[in-house]
Amino acid sequence: MPDDRAPGRPSGGSSGGSPEHPSDELLRVDIADEAGVFTVRQAGRRVAAAVGLDQQDQVRVGTALSEIGRELYSYAGSVAAVFRVDREGRPALVVELSFGPRDGATRALEGFEAATRLMDKAEEEGDGDAFTVRLRKHLPPNAPPVDARELADLRARLARLRPLPALEELHARNSELIEALEDVRRQREGLRALNAELEETNRGVMALYNELSQELEETNRGVVALYAELEEKSDQLREAGEAKNRFWANISHELRTPVNGIIGLTRLLLDPAADPLTGEQRHQISLIGDTGDTLLSLVNELLDMAKAEQGRLEPRLAPVDVPALLRELAALLRPMAEQAGLTLHVDSADAPPRLVGDGVMLSRILRNLLGNAVKFTTEGEVRLTVRSTPQYMEFVVSDTGVGIPPADRERVFEEFYQVPGTRTGGTGLGLPYARRLARALGGDLLLDSVLGEGTTVTLRLPPYQSMTGGELGHVLIVDDDETARRSLRALVGGAAERISEAADGRSALAGAASDPPDLVLLDLRMPGGDGREVLAGLPPAVPVVLVTSADVSAEAELERADALLGKDRLGPETLADAVGRAVARRAREVR
Repeated sequence: MPDDRAPGRPSGGSSGGSPEHPSDELLRVDIADEAGVFTVRQAGRRVAAAVGLDQQDQVRVGTALSEIGRELYSYAGSVAAVFRVDREGRPALVVELSFGPRDGATRALEGFEAATRLMDKAEEEGDGDAFTVRLRKHLPPNAPPVDARELADLRARLARLRPLPALEELHARNSELIEALEDVRRQREGLRALNAELEETNRGVMALYNELSQELEETNRGVVALYAELEEKSDQLREAGEAKNRFWANISHELRTPVNGIIGLTRLLLDPAADPLTGEQRHQISLIGDTGDTLLSLVNELLDMAKAEQGRLEPRLAPVDVPALLRELAALLRPMAEQAGLTLHVDSADAPPRLVGDGVMLSRILRNLLGNAVKFTTEGEVRLTVRSTPQYMEFVVSDTGVGIPPADRERVFEEFYQVPGTRTGGTGLGLPYARRLARALGGDLLLDSVLGEGTTVTLRLPPYQSMTGGELGHVLIVDDDETARRSLRALVGGAAERISEAADGRSALAGAASDPPDLVLLDLRMPGGDGREVLAGLPPAVPVVLVTSADVSAEAELERADALLGKDRLGPETLADAVGRAVARRAREVR
């Protein structure tokens, strides 16, 4: 340092500045005695204020320089402190303290650690003969940029700084301490007020929580009571339904015997071999016989309704001769239509020669629809038309009767419901019974009506699909009975590209793993792994038709089977229908 500079006195930065940052140097301070430590602290605070640091950062800079200046002075005896502004990157106040080693002196670390905590960055470098400690404090983000002219003004102001006397410095430190203590007191009071507010909030939250808990508990009690009431009502409804089904079944069985007796007696009386009857007697007995047949049909319908509600109404699929069924219906119902002054047309021109279904159920549905049409038509005609589409097969019954109001078009499918104001009596079971049978056959019953013009009821059934060559791909037949496998091979031979066989469950699963099939025809009861094991082990995408003589309709574990076909009903049509249903169901499941 220059000899003419008094120890501990600050000086303005030279015009040349330091070699690295010639234009950013603000002030130089030499620490050559204990007063120099006070001076560098004062200079640090003044420079920090001059470059825009706040009050707390000013105290931090001054305290850091005081601690590290004291430590370095004790170690080296002479320290040069240079203040400058670093404008590269993020602007910062930089203080560089340069010193050399002192023989026999031991360097302490407390001051450097204090500076590390108080400043944003503290680092030390040296080559053994000269050392530098560099302290860095970032300027506030909102501080205006420092240009060359402002730096010159700062250097001029700082060059006029004079060290404060020790008492004034002690006063300054006490003021800082008092301000810090006052700040701590304000923070403590703020924390105390915040804690009180938090306690009040917590009390409110707890009160709200308790209130909500009580409401929730009360709600839960209400929900539990409601569930108990619903369960009780469900039990009552289930018991009522079971009682109704038992009543229907018992009454139906009790009525069948006397009704059959009445029908038998009328047939005996009308037999040509019996005693001759007058025309009036024959007419009256015929009416009795017709009434008995109607009553027997009603009894059978009641039995079927009871079975349907219990899930026991299962169609027995078999080939149905459609033209023959239509001829029988026409012969049965044409006299009834003629007696009512109506014309009955049965158009079978577009009817398929056969379909796979339950002929008895189909006949009962159409007889109900035609009977209703005749019953509620006063003049005109009743027509039955059959048509086939790629998606459906439809039996359409239309009449020229009074029609059904829009509000009643769905209600007529409710049991025992009758449209108000109709002149013809009935039980209100015909249409509900017909719809149940239609859905049991995999179809549905649709109704359309115009008041004063007539009603059209459509029985829509899935079409019969025959199996044609190659459409089934690879078919795996699994059955321990060689005769059964031969029968199935004969039935699907023309429709499959390739057929493989397995005589037990284990070999079936092994074959399916090595050569995946497109369709599996599976028996249930086999040695060496039965059909249940095969169902569990097959890939999810493979359709399965269960071909068995066992009654398995109620076994839930066989849900994986896509179609069920009894061996006693095995034939080309029934197998084609089962395969079509299995393939369609598996496609829906996979999607």
